[in-house]
Amino acid sequence: MAIRVLVVDDSHFICHRVTEILEEDQEFKVVGVAHDGRQAVEMAAALQPDVITMDVEMPVMDGISAVKRIMSTRPVPILMFSAMTQVGARATFDALSAGAIDFLPKQMEDIDANRETARYLLRYRVRMVAGQAAKVAAAGTLGDAGLRRSGGFAAHIGAAAVAKERVLPAKPSQADPGKIDLLAVAASTGGPVAMQYVLSRVPAGCSMPILLIQHMPPNFTKSFAERLNSLCSIEVREAQDGDILQPGVALLSPGAVQMQLKQTPGSRQIALRPKQAGEIYSPSVDITFSSLADNFAGRVLAVVLTGMGADGKLGAMKLRQRGAQIWAQDEASSTIYGMPKAIAEAGLADHVYSLDEIANQFNKLH
Repeated sequence: MAIRVLVVDDSHFICHRVTEILEEDQEFKVVGVAHDGRQAVEMAAALQPDVITMDVEMPVMDGISAVKRIMSTRPVPILMFSAMTQVGARATFDALSAGAIDFLPKQMEDIDANRETARYLLRYRVRMVAGQAAKVAAAGTLGDAGLRRSGGFAAHIGAAAVAKERVLPAKPSQADPGKIDLLAVAASTGGPVAMQYVLSRVPAGCSMPILLIQHMPPNFTKSFAERLNSLCSIEVREAQDGDILQPGVALLSPGAVQMQLKQTPGSRQIALRPKQAGEIYSPSVDITFSSLADNFAGRVLAVVLTGMGADGKLGAMKLRQRGAQIWAQDEASSTIYGMPKAIAEAGLADHVYSLDEIANQFNKLH
């Protein structure tokens, strides 16, 4: 059965292009096109699509308001289309907090320089988002007020998972989780909301440095760091080459580069380098984790949150060999159970925690 898509954008050209790309594959059927948020809300109720692609900036009703209305009535997996600007980034994070699952750049060339690859990636992301319909429906049973309290879809399904007692069992750890010298948190799809949810629980007196790796375009990471900094008790900022690790400061890897660690006399510094040929992700969790294994002699806690693919698995193996602790988010509370699944199935996880459990554990960090 075809995936039924509602395409929402005030640009007729964009709507035509998205429809054309999706319907090149018989797996997709565009059942409607809306040109403003109000139309989107009405057509979502009437057509009951499997997934919605939603522009952020539209007349009559913007995409963020439309997401809130749809998620409060009949929740549907929503993929946002965003302009690759600072303003577009901030609006996209608001849409994710309102309940959207994922986002893509609005311009094809910003998805990938190769047009055919960009078309494939668009269909792939719509397919993956549509596959989360059951989780979206389950999250919707807690209501719009619960969605606002929890801070978006990723945290909301974490609460739903706890309510339904679907938390996976935890594997005992041999180490004391309170005795760590560095925390590294990684995520991809669903990560912005999940990372915001757990980091906001880290207390102001946290004495360890924190590294953050989130798959995200370069124009978005600065805005994401600023958003986290405004919501967290600790300082959060986008990492710069040469930054020294400091207690209670979280450094977010910029997009389109790799974040590594280097030893210098008396300090450990961030080293940023451009993405090289053959590297799929930038930033790459594997590269950062591997660098920590090679250059950080202290006790490391690496936490892998929701995301597509298996980035982080190889780096986690190296960290585990050096005695690090590894936590993975559980399936029930993950927006996409890819990256944490790879960790859990490889037997690398000391603990498999729900998002709420991770947040509660972070609240105990000192």
